Amino acid sequence: MSRDAEVIVLARGADEVMEPLTQDDPERTWRGRFVPIAGHWGYEFGWALEFEKVCARKGLLRHLESLPWPDPHTVQVLLRDQDDDCFGLWMFQEGRLVEVTIPRTARFHQPAPPDEDYEPDPGMLLRTDRDSALPEQTPESRRDPRSPW
Repeated sequence: MSRDAEVIVLARGADEVMEPLTQDDPERTWRGRFVPIAGHWGYEFGWALEFEKVCARKGLLRHLESLPWPDPHTVQVLLRDQDDDCFGLWMFQEGRLVEVTIPRTARFHQPAPPDEDYEPDPGMLLRTDRDSALPEQTPESRRDPRSPW
């Protein structure tokens, strides 16, 4: 199943941690490699990755959580799925990467699929200050508990 998504990782002093993720590795649960983002003076300050398939990103957040970050409080993961209005923000809280609520946005979820043959859906991060109608929110009890990332 195709579903474009972009990921940006920002982290202070994380060149050594991120270097292996700039290479392909068939042992990872997710596919692809990060590309360094260089600033105006050539210093790397972040890393970007694009996905074109839902199954290619499974386990990404768990993998990032497991890395030995030199300063975990500076780690910011920006994720934008193809249906999102903007990037969502994940940061470390108590050792886990969790989505941080951004003002004037809300994540809307579809009901869980009938079985685990379907990939988990990330929902849609939408701006709530637009003039268009927002979709109906699925009750938490009917959402897929699996992480799409």
